[in-house]
Amino acid sequence: MAKLVTILGGSGFVGRYIAQRMAARGWRVRVACRHINDAHFVRLYGVVGQVEPVFCNIRDDASVREVTRAADAVVNCVGILAESGRQGFDALQHQGAARIARIAAEEGVAQLVQLSAIGADKDSPSQYARTKALGEAAVQEAFPGAVILRPSIIFGSEDEFFNRFAAMAALSPAIPVVNGNVKFQPVWVDDVAHAAELAILGQARPGIYELGGPDVRTFKELMREMLDVIRRRRLVMSVPLWAGRIMGGGFDLLKRGSFGLISGPLTRDQVANLARDNVVHDGVMTFADLGIEPTATEAVLPGYLYRHRPSGQYSDIKESARRLRSR
Repeated sequence: MAKLVTILGGSGFVGRYIAQRMAARGWRVRVACRHINDAHFVRLYGVVGQVEPVFCNIRDDASVREVTRAADAVVNCVGILAESGRQGFDALQHQGAARIARIAAEEGVAQLVQLSAIGADKDSPSQYARTKALGEAAVQEAFPGAVILRPSIIFGSEDEFFNRFAAMAALSPAIPVVNGNVKFQPVWVDDVAHAAELAILGQARPGIYELGGPDVRTFKELMREMLDVIRRRRLVMSVPLWAGRIMGGGFDLLKRGSFGLISGPLTRDQVANLARDNVVHDGVMTFADLGIEPTATEAVLPGYLYRHRPSGQYSDIKESARRLRSR
């Protein structure tokens, strides 16, 4: 019988790419998620019955054990950028990760992959970064052979980074960015999935890998690259950190005051993350240790950001027609 991998959060941005890769490898794929009715699309990644969405709440032992049982490998892709109700940073990124690792070890799972993030630090002012670090420590304690992947900001057709700012550029004459000089090392989602695939197959040494693309750029530089791709002229304004903290705090108050019904574009915790560069550190395992050559943003962004151009998919045709008329 084909081997089985359970991907917790497998219908999310990164998880779906891992699911596709493992299905192509001939593995059976169990996609564990909270909203199973929104995850039926994953069935199309393989032949009938090969890829199955199943319900799982990683805050519950019995639920995690049910989806982990009989799996040859487990991948934890669960993570959040902002808290919502019971879906808190500690509950998911620390306690949830610890629960998955403990139960995977108890069930005799051969390989465990934990998706974390560059910037994970137990001493960080950001709760997001602190709980990522606590989750990593808990995983390594319960499952010493685990592979932990720390990507920088991830881009791809479903991303909430470039797509979000490109949509803003279509409506606003300016793009405000908090701490525009902070550095990122954007990494393509399928490169991250490739790293996870190798870890699932047992072709990666246990430990922590920091994953970044070939280029390091500031927040402002990334916004200008995005604007070039979508062919729009907009002012990129760098908002100082102190102002960002005020904005994030205000949006947090609005969310609490509306009992979670209204969410702002920024939180105070996200601003805390923007105070530090999000790039691969020296002396750590990287894509090079996995034999993967990361993909540059310019090779991928035009393939999905074109829909944010003034004429969308017809931009190239219209520009070509204009050039013909001007001859």
